[in-house]
Amino acid sequence: MNYQMSYEVSLFSEMDIYLFKQGTHAKLYEKFGSHPIVHHNGQTGIYFAVWAPNAQSASVRGDFNDYCVDSHPLLMRNDDSGIWEGFIEGVPEGITYKYHIVSKFHNIVHDKSDPFGFYAEEPPKSASRVWNLEGYKWDDSAWMAKRHMINAHDAPISVYEMHVGSWRRKVQEGDEYLSYRELATELVDYLVEMNYTHVEFMPLTEYPYYGSWGYQVVGYFAATARFGAPQDLMYLIDTLHQNGIGVIMDWVPSHFAVDMHGLINFDGTALYEHEDPRQGFHPEWGSIIFNYGRNEVQSFLISSAMFWCDKYHIDGIRVDAVASMLYLNYARKEGEWIPNVHGGDINLESVEFLKKLNVSLYGEFSDILVIAEESTAYPMVTRPVDVGGLGFGFKWNMGWMHDSLKYMSYDPIYRQHHHQQLTFSMWYAYDENFMLPLSHDEVVHMKGSLINKMPGDTNQKFAHLRTLYAYMMAHPGKKLLFMGGEFAQYAEWNFERSLDWHLTEFPLHSGLQKMVCDLNHLYRTQRALHQYDEKRDGFEWIDDGDYSHNCISFIRKSDNPKENIYVLCNFSDETRSSYRFGVPYEGEYEEIFNSQSMYYEGWNIGNTGVIKTTKEQTHGRDYSLTLTLPPLGVLYLKRVSSQWIEPLVESV
Repeated sequence: MNYQMSYEVSLFSEMDIYLFKQGTHAKLYEKFGSHPIVHHNGQTGIYFAVWAPNAQSASVRGDFNDYCVDSHPLLMRNDDSGIWEGFIEGVPEGITYKYHIVSKFHNIVHDKSDPFGFYAEEPPKSASRVWNLEGYKWDDSAWMAKRHMINAHDAPISVYEMHVGSWRRKVQEGDEYLSYRELATELVDYLVEMNYTHVEFMPLTEYPYYGSWGYQVVGYFAATARFGAPQDLMYLIDTLHQNGIGVIMDWVPSHFAVDMHGLINFDGTALYEHEDPRQGFHPEWGSIIFNYGRNEVQSFLISSAMFWCDKYHIDGIRVDAVASMLYLNYARKEGEWIPNVHGGDINLESVEFLKKLNVSLYGEFSDILVIAEESTAYPMVTRPVDVGGLGFGFKWNMGWMHDSLKYMSYDPIYRQHHHQQLTFSMWYAYDENFMLPLSHDEVVHMKGSLINKMPGDTNQKFAHLRTLYAYMMAHPGKKLLFMGGEFAQYAEWNFERSLDWHLTEFPLHSGLQKMVCDLNHLYRTQRALHQYDEKRDGFEWIDDGDYSHNCISFIRKSDNPKENIYVLCNFSDETRSSYRFGVPYEGEYEEIFNSQSMYYEGWNIGNTGVIKTTKEQTHGRDYSLTLTLPPLGVLYLKRVSSQWIEPLVESV
């Protein structure tokens, strides 16, 4: 078949070009790439457009022309946009293709996958596919209508972080991945059973090297073909929504893959990146850094983030490695980086890009989550742009994570000397809108699994981990736990194999799993545990100074004192009998959670029935409770509802 070229059609308006060059076009995926259209002469075919301003020529080669390099040339627009475009009649959907780019410089010739391609061949193949995303019929309107409440800052947000390719595999079928559609059954059922509110997928944007876990991206608009077609991922997300689960996706604007079919040296020049390796090469990850000062690159990245929210109904984006974007000297020694115009180490162009990104995303989708993985003390990450902040909705609290894991690693006999690692987080807990992460980063690269970070024998290790999780769920901030942590995966995470699900057949593991399920339920149903996660109104110390006993106690509060949750944590391995602490209200209190409960394979030490106050001042409060505080245990208490007496209202 003779596939005819035409240059009489374009999807770009003058305004599109203006916005693209200004760095403010947020929906370039509607213009660039390959799009099935009907030509004004009535012929159907594919419109192609690619940005390559320093190319001498650009053509489309693919299945339809036996990958001939010069039979279907594109034409550069007659403006200064650097865009090449053309319409090819009769080309069917599903065909594979690449752009053949001949540079103006140094006789450089590249075959590139489409930066805006919606679908690609399954790696290690690397061609793009012509694909229409409009065929999927969404059935999540009820979810989308209430998403603003589910993603609200006063709502419970408990995230299950996972790597799609290693969560569970078909062991009887050659250890194959579960597909997107298979996950729509198995994963959805599991998340509902475990009472999670959200799932966070490690990157699903197309990537060539499986060992990068998705963080070395080549296709910023393509769902990886490893697990199915784009509509299959839509089906998974749709099913999650219909079952009340929000979807967060890791997104990587901090660096991209060095693979030559990707963005690197795209038109023979450093188009998407910096030419100077002190700015353009990432020494820690061996990848390429975007040039955030180039307006067209800003439009490209903002459009990518917008695309996943628009076309895939993603509920949140976790922006990877924000710290590496903010600092010019990140992972670099003296002399290996270039200071900014003021002589400092802040990447001013990146800062402005992040502000523009968040303004664009929240301007279009006010009900989504935009989360920064930011590991430094850079100020106002989650404050609005108009008051000088970066504009993120949430930030991972890496300080809490490091301090908590370090504290838990000590034998209880030494913990009294490190008590501040428990209490320090409350000094800055409200400086940002925090999410508490126990993520994949803590169980890879010889760090060991969470259970193996805990000291002691097997029973003690599980008691420590139950204590950590119960403390985490009561601490201010939204929650995130990486897959396998909920049942104490022994082995360090291996991206090439399934989680060790057989462990859940053993009581200690299944007991921990049940406790995580129950904690999620409590977190979701007890407003005091989530309403004021980001406000001082939601937290009050009872006693933060009992370092000699390795104990802390505090109150989590909502706008209704009836809902207060009283939290006692014993990080020592000794039972605290007759442990007295102060409470603000007289009456009877009951134990609503005990991490050492027999139901979780704990040591069955705690308190049955109700506990009555005595009028004895303790911790500055008029009343006190005396109870048994189990070793390596956490208790949640709540005042018995029948004790609340509403004040009489006098008739007028």
